[in-house]
Amino acid sequence: MKRFTQHLIVRFVISGGTSAFVNIAILSLLYYVFHVYYLLASIISFLISFVVSLVLQKFWTFQDRSMVDAHVQAGKYLATSLVGLAINTVILYICVEHFHFYVFLGQLVAGGVTACCTFFLSRNYVFNSTQMALTQPLQPKP
Repeated sequence: MKRFTQHLIVRFVISGGTSAFVNIAILSLLYYVFHVYYLLASIISFLISFVVSLVLQKFWTFQDRSMVDAHVQAGKYLATSLVGLAINTVILYICVEHFHFYVFLGQLVAGGVTACCTFFLSRNYVFNSTQMALTQPLQPKP
């Protein structure tokens, strides 16, 4: 199993899948049990799954254990996640209102498209080790 999860894309999919499960579970609970309007339920479930996603992506997927500038990195991740939220919400709306998908199916479609977009943003903008190295203070050589 460890050899399998050595690949970045595999870890990304597992982390994203875990986050997506949290997102869909909370969306379903809010929408189907508590009858919260589906777009509001989607936003709330996104915010909760964001925390799960940030922790998994930072520490496991991209194996970034550094806490230097972690607040900056979290801000960047939030920015990319908000882009993802916008993409997800628009696609969910189109799926439900125009294609008459069930909310659950619409969320699966929207989540898949969003995952593809946010992978590249996360890899190249948020967890880019070259970029992070440029923002960290220089360490004196022994």
